[in-house]
Amino acid sequence: MFPVRQPWLCKALGCYDCCIRCLGAVPYPSLVATLLCFTGMALFCGCGHEALANTEVLAETYFARNIQDYVVLASFIKYFQYVIYGLASFFFLYCILLLAEGFYTTSAVKQTFGEFRSTRCGRCLSLTFIIVTYVLAVIWLAVFAFTAIPVFFFFNMAQTCHTINILAETTPSINQHGWICMDARQYGLLPWNAMPGKACGMTLASICKTKEFFVTYDLYIAAFAGAGIALLALFMYVVATTYNYAVLRFLGRKGLRC
Repeated sequence: MFPVRQPWLCKALGCYDCCIRCLGAVPYPSLVATLLCFTGMALFCGCGHEALANTEVLAETYFARNIQDYVVLASFIKYFQYVIYGLASFFFLYCILLLAEGFYTTSAVKQTFGEFRSTRCGRCLSLTFIIVTYVLAVIWLAVFAFTAIPVFFFFNMAQTCHTINILAETTPSINQHGWICMDARQYGLLPWNAMPGKACGMTLASICKTKEFFVTYDLYIAAFAGAGIALLALFMYVVATTYNYAVLRFLGRKGLRC
């Protein structure tokens, strides 16, 4: 960046120098974190919403005969879809606030000797964002781990179907692979009294060949990846806001009012 204390150089360069100084005041870590957060939440909310809807169809069609067996799962899916709407709105607004806070603190650091002055209230606000973002990152870490459960279920289901297909090609008897089952009750998706609650043999293999299975599996993988991207964005926000706040505190202790 060109020195700000040489007005003749600023006048000579004109608009170019202004652009350089503006680019120097952009909080690039916060900007990258915002883009990652938007991308991650879009994947998590959009793919997660559709994956939950397809999961209800699969459970109703293949794993439960009575509506009472999957009424809890259906209620959970319905309410969690509403939660997804709230998460999308909340993180959109919160990321905008964090980006604005990044611009504020970066400008305060870059223009220490200029006319811009930050206040104690501004530093307290930055500290509040650090604490809230850290708490959100810890909570979202649990969400990220929870999102891995359906991915693990569908991965095991796909591997089981692959095993059944291999046995079907090598052994002519149906009974040889009829004992291989996938029990949704073991993963907490259905209650233990649900009937049948599981799919075995060629029935399970036929489920894995349906379009609903492949689409749901891919959607859960995308939602899991989106949750991971959003978690990475939150950690980047924590690092960026902590660094900016630390610099402001350091300048304040040195007597440089910023």
